[in-house]
Amino acid sequence: MTSSFERVYGALIGQAVGDALGAPTEGLTRAQIVERYGWVSDFVDDDPAGTDDTEYAVLTARVLLDHGAQLTPAQVAATWTENLVNQVGGFYGGGFSEMTAINNLRAGLAPPVTGSDNHEMWSDGAAMRIAPVGILCAGDPGEAARLAAIEAQVSHAKDGIYCAQVIAAGVAAALTADSWQKVVDAALGAAPADSWTGRTIRRAVDIGASNEDLSAALDELYERISIFHYPFADVGPEATALAMGVFVAARGEYVPTVLGGTNVGRDADTIAAMAGSMAGALHGSQAVPEKWRQRINVVRGHCIASTAGTDLAALARDLHAVLLAKEAGA
Repeated sequence: MTSSFERVYGALIGQAVGDALGAPTEGLTRAQIVERYGWVSDFVDDDPAGTDDTEYAVLTARVLLDHGAQLTPAQVAATWTENLVNQVGGFYGGGFSEMTAINNLRAGLAPPVTGSDNHEMWSDGAAMRIAPVGILCAGDPGEAARLAAIEAQVSHAKDGIYCAQVIAAGVAAALTADSWQKVVDAALGAAPADSWTGRTIRRAVDIGASNEDLSAALDELYERISIFHYPFADVGPEATALAMGVFVAARGEYVPTVLGGTNVGRDADTIAAMAGSMAGALHGSQAVPEKWRQRINVVRGHCIASTAGTDLAALARDLHAVLLAKEAGA
């Protein structure tokens, strides 16, 4: 039986490994991936590492450890100011939505303005970092969605927040679920059905469910979900939908899920990270191959200097301790 700690660590390391696997294929088309790699089944770099996706997730975990379910937008802004606004240099690979939010904070603005006065308020930047919210709200997707909206508004608004709510709710459900279908149901319930995010995710889930072959599912997802007329591949409703579609096509199994995210292209690191957090939470850290866990467990801090050296297993233990304390006090 998978322990609650293994599921917590599974969500964190599952996200980070997916991020690192997908980093080399980020921005590539399906055809380019096939031509260059055939099928990516392992790290293609000699020195793989997570990207800003993982490092922002660490920052989210830290603000939650400090403030828990009583989190406020002002507390998120204070954490970002301390760790990001005051950072000198760095930000390697940082996304536009986060950099705009940082500049807004630097200019004296506060949430929700920092997220709404942001030309990429609908990017996947909030969804990529939100898994720790799902962990803190294990078994309670509704609370995860509520807390995700508070955390996300420092850098996002509208569909950018909806996407974060979807992933947070999915992770929260996965930590206690006994089937991938329950994870999908919880995630779908977190976004307004008539929103851009809700419509796109439902279409992707249907595509994933209708394909028995993972590669065929990726082809159809790529062609029918991708927004080719926009110059960047970080649109939240697209990336989150692709993550959900891949998760369904892989029937929630960890390795096929993250490899599906890696091989679908587009914003592959974020897609594999989001899908990997749900699959890792569902099956636990033991579902993540040990050779992958060992190589990715320590965070580099390439984008956020203060995250350098973070041990994800230790961070998982801290988050798990919060869960145990909540259960004891219930």
